[in-house]
Amino acid sequence: MRRFSSGVASRPPPSIPEFTPLTTPPLSWLLILGALTAFAPMSIDMYLPSLPMIAGEFGASAAAAQFTLSAFFIGLAIGQTIHGPLADRYGRKPPLYAGLALYVAASVGCAFAPDIVTLTGLRFVQALGGCAGVVIARAVVRDRFDAHTSARVYSLLMLVMGLAPILAPFIGGWVLLLAGWRVIFIILALFGLACLWAIWRYLPETRPAGPVPATRIAGVLRVYGELLRDRSLLGYTLSGGFAQAGMFAYITGSPHVFIELHGVSAQNYGWLFGLNALGLIAGSQYNRRLLSRHSADAILRRANRTTVLLGLALLVVAVSGWGGLPGLLLPLFGYLVTLGFTAPNAMANALAHQGARAGSASALIGALQFVLATGSSALVGLLGGDSALPMAVVIAGCGLLAYGAHRILVGAGLH
Repeated sequence: MRRFSSGVASRPPPSIPEFTPLTTPPLSWLLILGALTAFAPMSIDMYLPSLPMIAGEFGASAAAAQFTLSAFFIGLAIGQTIHGPLADRYGRKPPLYAGLALYVAASVGCAFAPDIVTLTGLRFVQALGGCAGVVIARAVVRDRFDAHTSARVYSLLMLVMGLAPILAPFIGGWVLLLAGWRVIFIILALFGLACLWAIWRYLPETRPAGPVPATRIAGVLRVYGELLRDRSLLGYTLSGGFAQAGMFAYITGSPHVFIELHGVSAQNYGWLFGLNALGLIAGSQYNRRLLSRHSADAILRRANRTTVLLGLALLVVAVSGWGGLPGLLLPLFGYLVTLGFTAPNAMANALAHQGARAGSASALIGALQFVLATGSSALVGLLGGDSALPMAVVIAGCGLLAYGAHRILVGAGLH
């Protein structure tokens, strides 16, 4: 195996060309990048309705079935830190091929899993492969678009994040009813194969020319250390990450608050959840229009201030009980709308100056945001209680931290 004496090689591979930033994304690229972004939400949300049936078939507890989901989250966090450096070293497409091939194989394995332990392990492997799409899609956007256009593209990709919680459980529920839970994983495997073909056929290599990072552990850790010392990247990452962590606090706490405390039926909860997801979509698409007149950073600053106000309004309602369920729904809806402005603009600015390190930077951003989301979800559970206050406290806190991260690390003018 070739070894490197330092963190970079002397020159880039000759097959990697120089690129002029694009101002209009090709439709084929948008479809492929949207599909790559969908790997995580499809693999999570599509099989959620199957958890009780999986537990029953394998004679496992509900907690054991739920751990198949936790294993997927763990695989997402670990896999991103692996695929990022590989994408910087070998180009964007080879790790995509390897990751999606692993995803397809693990999905087929899940479909034929003989017991809950095997299924849990294969879900971990499935996430290790599938997260290549999530990491590298962000890096490809950074490779070919400037920060302003990148924010518009990320806004389009937010459509996937908003539609997945609406469509994937619906599709998964019908597949479960008509064909059983194992067929869901066959469908996911076919989706992975379709993406592999589309990448081979339509997506060119986009890694920019420049020094090639090493793949030795010391070199990879050095790159991650440099990224963590980048105030601008860290500020934008934490700003977007804390805002998204508030959304995960809502996802964790809302079933208890809506169904158990306010008597909303499971069916109507789905409608409320979908309505809030549409708010996220609407915000992200209006963000694209605003970007024609304002910079991504200016929009992000205003969105962060609005997030703080909505989080505090939610907290006041939770403490006072004013307005009942509608009083809670209004600031929650507003919070998710503002996330449509926060997430794409934070991501675009975080990756704007990373160049050939975009793969590693994308991986670090994904891992940090996953940690924040996991922490906020866990905190809602730990606070417990028979009120909306735990959820509201965490959401309000996330809004304040998102604003503070941007204000302290980016607002100081150190880019």
